[in-house]
Amino acid sequence: MGFSEHPRVSVIVPAYNEADNIAPLLAELAQHLDSSYEVIVVDDGSTDGTFPAAEAAVARYPFLRVKRLTRNQGKTAAILAGAEAARGAVICVFDADLQFAAEDIVKQVARLDAGCDVVAGRKVGRYEKRAVSNVYNWLARRLFGLKVRDINALKTFRRDVLEEIHLRRDWHRYIVPLAAARGFSVAEVDVALRPRHAGTPKYSSRKRIFIGLLDLVAVAFQLSFMRKPLLWFGTLGSLALGLGLATGIVAVILRLLGHGFRPLLYLVMLLVVAGLVFFAAGFLGEWLAGVSDRVERVEKLVRKRGE
Repeated sequence: MGFSEHPRVSVIVPAYNEADNIAPLLAELAQHLDSSYEVIVVDDGSTDGTFPAAEAAVARYPFLRVKRLTRNQGKTAAILAGAEAARGAVICVFDADLQFAAEDIVKQVARLDAGCDVVAGRKVGRYEKRAVSNVYNWLARRLFGLKVRDINALKTFRRDVLEEIHLRRDWHRYIVPLAAARGFSVAEVDVALRPRHAGTPKYSSRKRIFIGLLDLVAVAFQLSFMRKPLLWFGTLGSLALGLGLATGIVAVILRLLGHGFRPLLYLVMLLVVAGLVFFAAGFLGEWLAGVSDRVERVEKLVRKRGE
């Protein structure tokens, strides 16, 4: 692999305590990538010598650049830090544990060049968390209306994607649905999954699985409710007002028949007030959504002027 001052593809490698993987990782990347690629290793506050190992390799691999976060901030922060330093128009996020093959990066870039904005890899091979992954991806397809079968494997996408979406902590898993919601086209290719080369997994605990599921719901909430708050709150408000009206009619009929029932009156008042509150929340949500859209437009304008 040669060197280019203007690489087309930036391979971002987030690394946290992956010292034993740095040398074989770079050797494999050098074997399969050409001079149109650059590699950016982002040390995410490692404590095991990952940063010195990567720094020492710069002299041997001129395509390599290294960034360091002073403390562990998570994979999403590492990806964003790498993207800030990236010079390529195409970005690939490649794990440092060597579970994915470097040749699949080339495959994904070729699929991107064939006409799409995001290429998601579908893991092929045996792995421990297949059952959890299948459930997770099934939920993602249902919640986001995606056709791809795996949203959290090797990913390659145009740089514009990261400029259009907002990533909170641990939201690197949702680059695919967030991009799709913004109108970017998404394709999928099979990628080989291999055993981790060295070190220990960083996301194997049940706590991480639970957090991932909650994040999945949070992203779905952002992409549905936050886009049309009045639709959701208006529906609930209309339902409450309709039930209040129906209950009121029943209360009046019972009263005329000589069967006054005071709790029904309280229920009518509760349903009507709830309906009005839902509508008020919907209007407030629409105002906030409008403000958010204006802020995004200002951010885009500032970025364009900065370029």
